[in-house]
Amino acid sequence: MHSQKVAGPVAVVVVTWNSAEVLPGFLASLPAGMAGLEWRLVVADNDSADDTVAVVRKHVPGATIVETGRNGGYAFGVNAALRAAGAWPEGHGAVLICNPDIRMAEGCAARLVAALGSPLPDGTRVGISVPLLYEEDGELVHSLRRESSLTRALGEAVAGNTRAGRFPRWSELVTTPAAYEKPTTADWATGALMALSRECVEECGPWDESFFLYSEETEYCLRARDLGHRTRLEPGARATHLGGDSRVSPRLWSLLVSNRVRLYRRRHGLAATAAFRGAVLLREASRAALGRPPARAAVGALLGRPQSPHEV
Repeated sequence: MHSQKVAGPVAVVVVTWNSAEVLPGFLASLPAGMAGLEWRLVVADNDSADDTVAVVRKHVPGATIVETGRNGGYAFGVNAALRAAGAWPEGHGAVLICNPDIRMAEGCAARLVAALGSPLPDGTRVGISVPLLYEEDGELVHSLRRESSLTRALGEAVAGNTRAGRFPRWSELVTTPAAYEKPTTADWATGALMALSRECVEECGPWDESFFLYSEETEYCLRARDLGHRTRLEPGARATHLGGDSRVSPRLWSLLVSNRVRLYRRRHGLAATAAFRGAVLLREASRAALGRPPARAAVGALLGRPQSPHEV
């Protein structure tokens, strides 16, 4: 396989915040994961209180490190890293945006970069490519998503997103097995690891920093799609994602749910948003009734109730 020729090295962008524990494994996986590519590591550290910066300097002495001075959120960190990469004398080619808890399989990045710029039947091009993601136990992550809609929110509320995910009209989550067996275009995808073409980065501009965490990758992928830069899964590229805090933390889950509604409001009118919020509230309330703390926190957030300390 021959990777796409890119002007300048691939910028490997990582946003960190108290990431010292997971960083050594990520950094150790980079040489194999980036095999076949010229690359530079850019770390934007959002004011970590641990040894994150020291770990990067120890393991990758030539890395570009941006100490942002505050925890301004994920998009804030991405933008700081992109500015640093743009200031390189040789510029940068493609951009690989990674969570520090990602572990790339050998050749993963080269396959993602090779996909960038590929023409699609509708006249658009691949501007964002993503790999197959696996949990630490080897379970496949359903990382592809459809754009939010009222019918999809209702489908998830009634049937659950895993069952409804096989039907495009009824779920945002794509769970059809065939979608993960071939290159598949989606409205957006989980942002734990994604490659962006230089053209996509230049035309889309900065990430939206009004989203502190969650929905920033959704907003970016939808904005890129609107400009003709599509998101596509490349099943030959594989990586393991050690994350998943949003599944168990009430605070993080409520933020994810709230931002999902907030992004919907950006792209739809007040009446449509009220209906969408109601459908999302129905889903979370039904799960809260089963005693699930994250869902209870999400219901409180959707109703504008401050979180109690035990939900944080």
